[in-house]
Amino acid sequence: MEKDENSRDFWLYDLKVETVLDGRTPVCRHIEGESFRVEGETLVFEPKTRVSMYALAALLPLLPAKQRMTDPNDWISTDAEVACPDPHCGGRFRITRGDKRRFTHDATTGLPDARSAPYWQADEE
Repeated sequence: MEKDENSRDFWLYDLKVETVLDGRTPVCRHIEGESFRVEGETLVFEPKTRVSMYALAALLPLLPAKQRMTDPNDWISTDAEVACPDPHCGGRFRITRGDKRRFTHDATTGLPDARSAPYWQADEE
């Protein structure tokens, strides 16, 4: 995946965010093994999967960073679990990187001069 200096494409990891428990009984609704995926900007939930909005609020700022390629020694590359924001809860969320997905600047920007068909429409064709 060498990058041509004239290329306007970039790669993001798909992510899996899975509920794990730390041994304490969770206070919030955390079911071990439930998960959702992150594909580009999209959160993909399986039927009947539920995530606390407070836990999701704690996760959301980290997901774009986890999608990007980072130095192997950077903590974002090595630290995989995020605790539920309720300090009495035993819920955690394990974020694992999956395959890389290619995006282009033109399909993901809002800048009018640079726009092409949105990436999600290109997938439907």
